[in-house]
Amino acid sequence: MVEKYFVDPAGSTNVKIAEDVITRIAQEAATRVDGVYNSFTSTRENIGDLLSGRTVGKTKVFADEEKSAVDISIVVEYGKNVVEIAEEVQDAVKESLENMTDLDITAVNVHVHGVRIRQEGETV
Repeated sequence: MVEKYFVDPAGSTNVKIAEDVITRIAQEAATRVDGVYNSFTSTRENIGDLLSGRTVGKTKVFADEEKSAVDISIVVEYGKNVVEIAEEVQDAVKESLENMTDLDITAVNVHVHGVRIRQEGETV
């Protein structure tokens, strides 16, 4: 597998950040937003999507030398305002990535792929 890296073009050093690191930062920032159940495929309900080839739950990073964009899929807790949560996820992901990597994030595209009812006694 070929590893994809992102380099800070404004910096004077040669620092490479693996795409997996960018993806993990984005996912972690998204799951810290109240009302987000998860930001990646990890539930039994999504196994059919994986087997059918649908890309539910993926986080993708698109970048060139000047700007970067992130596509992230989330599942929202039932009863929460989906639009407000998506906007909070956009802000959290952008802030985390810019603070931790110095990349210029121009867009965070949030895809809400489901609503999850929390089971009794379950913690997120």
